[in-house]
Amino acid sequence: MVETSQIYGRQILRGIIRYLRSHQPWSIFLEMHELGAAPPSWLKDWRGNGIISRMTDPPLAELLLKKRIPVVNLSDVYSDLGLPLIESDHRAIARLAAEHLLERGFRNFAACGFTGHAWSQQRLEGFREALGAAGSACQVYESPWGGRHAHPWEQEQESIGEWLNGLPRPVGVLACNDSRGQHVLDACQRVNLSVPEEVAVIGVDNDVLLCELCDPPLSSVVPNPERVGYEAAALLDRLMAGDKPQRLHERIEPLGVTTRQSTDVLAIDDPHVAVAVRYIRENACRGATVSDVLRHVALSRTILERRFRKYLGRSPQEEIRAMQLKRVKQLLTETELNLERIAELAGYEHPEYLNVVFKRETGQTPGQYRRLIHTGNAPVP
Repeated sequence: MVETSQIYGRQILRGIIRYLRSHQPWSIFLEMHELGAAPPSWLKDWRGNGIISRMTDPPLAELLLKKRIPVVNLSDVYSDLGLPLIESDHRAIARLAAEHLLERGFRNFAACGFTGHAWSQQRLEGFREALGAAGSACQVYESPWGGRHAHPWEQEQESIGEWLNGLPRPVGVLACNDSRGQHVLDACQRVNLSVPEEVAVIGVDNDVLLCELCDPPLSSVVPNPERVGYEAAALLDRLMAGDKPQRLHERIEPLGVTTRQSTDVLAIDDPHVAVAVRYIRENACRGATVSDVLRHVALSRTILERRFRKYLGRSPQEEIRAMQLKRVKQLLTETELNLERIAELAGYEHPEYLNVVFKRETGQTPGQYRRLIHTGNAPVP
């Protein structure tokens, strides 16, 4: 019982398929429906062997517990239903969003979520925690999502617009999912706030169609629902074989962030530092050095170092290395290119030096990192 109307549910189903291709096949019933649909009426009398459910609510959980059918719960709306639960690590998702906005120099932050959903609450709490650790605070807007308590569209957009207008700017905003991100971007248009210069917005789920429909296109944290589905199928297989789960709650780390125009900005008050950082991010993988940066901004090395540490907490050389490593990780994850070609594309003259730097910074060789990623056992920072 997994929704097919949203990208998250469809990717869960892909993970289930991936598990079944390498194990014993199941006889499966799947009904096309949206998230929040009622359970099928025949479920009360069903005599199947196991269930994977994203539709689980307290009444359904009670029914399934009474029936003693092995169940893996994938619903993250409720915090505890007494069933084995596999879900995305919502606090880790929020940390990635916070790091993404902090990297861009934001010092004002806000979050827009939905009431009555545990996953939204955990993301907002994780965002606050990550920002708190960096010495920053966060303002929050929440309202119901769907159902009879939801606000009419025009009223909701007016309320979000008023909230955005009251925030100090420039501000980085976490939207609890991509749908909420679309709400925030639409509200920005209504109150004439420029994105990303005044308000930078990042969503969650990386629903490519929805993100690209937004104006401007929405940056988004990429969870790993395919692995959620794979682990759910593996757990259900064990439960149906009579095993008892070692853990009742498993959280799956996100994969990374897909950056689009809604956060493609640097919120840095110092124009020289902003220009230098943009130059580094555009040229680090072309072999740019600190000397190249100094020629571009016409500052002394000492002043540039001091200002970088003030605004970014690291040196220009560390920023160059961070951009190069980010590119290396992307290429290791998304391509089958050999290390020599990856080194060339990331701005390293010698693959041997890339190997040394990567091992020093991550604790793994590039080959080890690629193998872990491809087996679904490591996140992509």
